[in-house]
Amino acid sequence: MDFAESGEHRALRAAVAEIAKDFGPRYYAERAAERRPCEELWTALGQAGFIGVNIPEAYGGGGGGLTELALVCEEIAAAGTPLLLLLVSAAISAGMISEFGTEEQRQTWLPRLADGTAKMVFAITEPDAGSNTLRISTTAARDGEDWVLTGTKYYISGVDEAEALLVVARTGQDERGGQLSLFIVPCDAAGLDARLLPVDLLLPERQFTLHFDGVRVGPGALVGEAGEGFRQVFHGLNPERITGAALGVGIARYALTAAARYASERKVWSEPIGAHQGVSHPLAKAKIETELAALMTRQAAWQYDHGQPAGESSNMAKYAAAEAALAAIDAAIQTHGGNGVASEYGLMPYWGLARLLRIAPVNREMILNYVAQHSLGLPRSY
Repeated sequence: MDFAESGEHRALRAAVAEIAKDFGPRYYAERAAERRPCEELWTALGQAGFIGVNIPEAYGGGGGGLTELALVCEEIAAAGTPLLLLLVSAAISAGMISEFGTEEQRQTWLPRLADGTAKMVFAITEPDAGSNTLRISTTAARDGEDWVLTGTKYYISGVDEAEALLVVARTGQDERGGQLSLFIVPCDAAGLDARLLPVDLLLPERQFTLHFDGVRVGPGALVGEAGEGFRQVFHGLNPERITGAALGVGIARYALTAAARYASERKVWSEPIGAHQGVSHPLAKAKIETELAALMTRQAAWQYDHGQPAGESSNMAKYAAAEAALAAIDAAIQTHGGNGVASEYGLMPYWGLARLLRIAPVNREMILNYVAQHSLGLPRSY
C-alpha cells in the first residue's frame, strides 16, 4: 500500500469538495431541520460523475472502485454535506447489481444509479431479527414464474427518495436458518405500504417501516440465484462499512475544522480560547483518532479493491471512524460552549449522524464480537 495519495485521487477530492462547498453546512442544516433530501447536491454530484464513480464504465459509471467512492463520501462530509444514501444506493445496491445482477438489470439500473437520476435503497433490517440476518421473517414465495413477498422491514432509509428497493427475503430453509435471496422491488408496487418512522435526529434522510402484503414481482426481479442471498449480502456489507467509515472521517474533519477556527477567533480573556489546553487537547486527541481512522479506511478500501480479505479492516475502520466522528463533534460542541447547540453554528445535525454511525450499519458491539472471534481467536459469544 502506497501512503502517498495519487494525483488522480487528489484531483477527485478537490473536484468533489468544489461542488460540495457551493452547498455547504447551512444548506445541510436547513435540509436536516426540514427533513428534506439534499436533492440538488445529489443531482450536481451525479451530473459530474461522482455518484457512480464505482460503477463500471460500460454502464455509465466512472470505472473506479470502492477507494474512489470512499473519497467522495469523505469529501462531501468534510464540506459539511454528508449524504447517507451514498452508502445504500451507490455502495450496496449498485455494487450488488454490478456483481450479481443480470445483464438486463445492469442495463436498466446502473446507468441511472451512476448519474444520480435514480436511487435504490437497501431493505434488510427487521424489528425482530436485529443483527441476526438469518432470522429475518420476510418471505418470498414462488407463484408460477412470479415471486410474492410478505413481511415487514424496519428503519429503511430514504424510501421517499428511491425508485426501488433491494429487498432481502427468505426463500427457503437450511441448517443455518433462512435461505436468503435478493429482489428489486419498485417503491410503488401494489401491496407495499411505506410508513414514516419518526426519529429525533436532525437528518435530511427519513426512515420508514415497510409492510409487504403479497407484493408480486416478476422473475426478472431476482438478483443472482435464489438462495444465494446470504453470500451476496456479505459481499455488500464491507462496502457499506467502508463508505460509512469514510463518512465518519469526513464528519470528524468538518467538526475539527469548525472547532479550530472558533477556538482561534474566540476570546474570553486576553488570548483565544484555543491557547488553553482544556480546549486544545480534546481537539488534538480527536484529530489523532481521525487520522488513524482515515488510514484504516484507506487500507480497507484498498484491500477490497484488490480482492483481498477485507472483513477485519472494514469492521475496524467503521468502528474507529464512528468513535472518531463522535469524539470530534463532541469536542467541537464543547469548544463552542453554549454556541455548540445554537442553530447559528449548526453542529447538532452532525452529532446526530455521528451518533447514528456508532449504531449503523453495524453496531460497535457486533464489531467487537467480530474482532474478538476472528482476530483474536476467542470463543464465539453469540
